[in-house]
Amino acid sequence: MEIKVLFDSQAIDRKYKTGWGLSFLVDDQIIFDTGENGEWLIENMINLNVDINRIKAVAISHDHWDHTGGLWELLRKKQDLTIYCCQDFSRDFKQKVKMLKGNLIEVDRPTKIAKDIFISAQIPGEYAGRFISEQALVIKSNKGISVLTGCTHPGIIKILQKVRKIFPRDKFYLVAGGFHLIDKPTEICKYIVEQLKELKVKIVGPTHCTGDEARAIFKKEYKENLIELRVGKVVNI
Repeated sequence: MEIKVLFDSQAIDRKYKTGWGLSFLVDDQIIFDTGENGEWLIENMINLNVDINRIKAVAISHDHWDHTGGLWELLRKKQDLTIYCCQDFSRDFKQKVKMLKGNLIEVDRPTKIAKDIFISAQIPGEYAGRFISEQALVIKSNKGISVLTGCTHPGIIKILQKVRKIFPRDKFYLVAGGFHLIDKPTEICKYIVEQLKELKVKIVGPTHCTGDEARAIFKKEYKENLIELRVGKVVNI
């Protein structure tokens, strides 16, 4: 199964648009998060030869502009899309999805959304002193389970602990996405790496809001088992 990076702040080629936020395409059919800008997202999809008619659903990690921003252009291009969100997403978000003819599903429990692809359901977290809920995408393969995250406002370890409860017999393979360590001290970043190793996460792909210092720490510890995720990158899991 493949994961393609559709949106990020860095790219493997200048032909791709970059910006804040992230977006992944899983198995050419499920999009996880949509970055900050819909026109840029669509342009990247075209340059990556992504067939929008094959897209079945979009899962949004949390209700922030840099993860929902590209959704509206996607819905204008393909109105029958199923959109998976947390129950606690804003009324404005839900109304806009419905106005653009999206099929909105408010996830209230771990949910299978395609063959071997699951949503964790919302996990409580905090951002800028306020409550926020977030969900992760989980993919099963013969290598183990891979977890894609948006910003991990609840904390990456808390999210992985939730995933472990859902899939207690599966080992972690890849954990990738925003780890929200950009403003965290070195000691916290090192602790997170230690915890991921204790959870036996084999490969990491820290990007977006992880921060340069944290990524350097991950690189030092994971070495060749760290994947540099940029627009245009394709990862086989």
